[in-house]
Amino acid sequence: MKKIIFGTTNAGKLAEAQSVLGMKVEGVSLDIDEVQSPDTAYVATKKAQDYWKKIKKPLFVEDLGLTFKAFKNLPGVYIRDFLENLGNEGLIKIIPKGKSREATAVTVLAYYAGRGEPKLFKGEVKGTIAQKTKGDKGFGWDPIFIPKGSKKTFGQMEMEEKNKYSMRRKALEKLHKWLKEKKM
Repeated sequence: MKKIIFGTTNAGKLAEAQSVLGMKVEGVSLDIDEVQSPDTAYVATKKAQDYWKKIKKPLFVEDLGLTFKAFKNLPGVYIRDFLENLGNEGLIKIIPKGKSREATAVTVLAYYAGRGEPKLFKGEVKGTIAQKTKGDKGFGWDPIFIPKGSKKTFGQMEMEEKNKYSMRRKALEKLHKWLKEKKM
């Protein structure tokens, strides 16, 4: 397989996917109704199937969650809504003083070729939510997430350094290995 379709137009996600998969990654964005569920695997599965119905080509999609220990694993898959409404500064401030700043970032990729169930690949990284935003690299909540083993936020890291920790890289590596085994 020399090219793969990724159900996103997020330039940062496309660049990460291309760097890990070592092939051309074509981003496609479609207007689909995204199911609401706290289960990233379920959301990714439904999203992959809905994309397939529209383009009828093998593809993969991603669903992502960021959970805060202080909120018993919320916001999870709802992180995009929290980020859009509160911004990174607001996400930092909602964690009550004295509560844990531990967080877990989870990515689930769903590869689907139109038959059976989508093949799922999960990547996870534990870390903490910073006390203030740091860095202007990356996207989304990168400036507030410090992966375990680093003193920097994702927003302070060049892509090569971020990929040492990235939950997306972990999931993409699993997808890459599977594609090679399937000779796709």
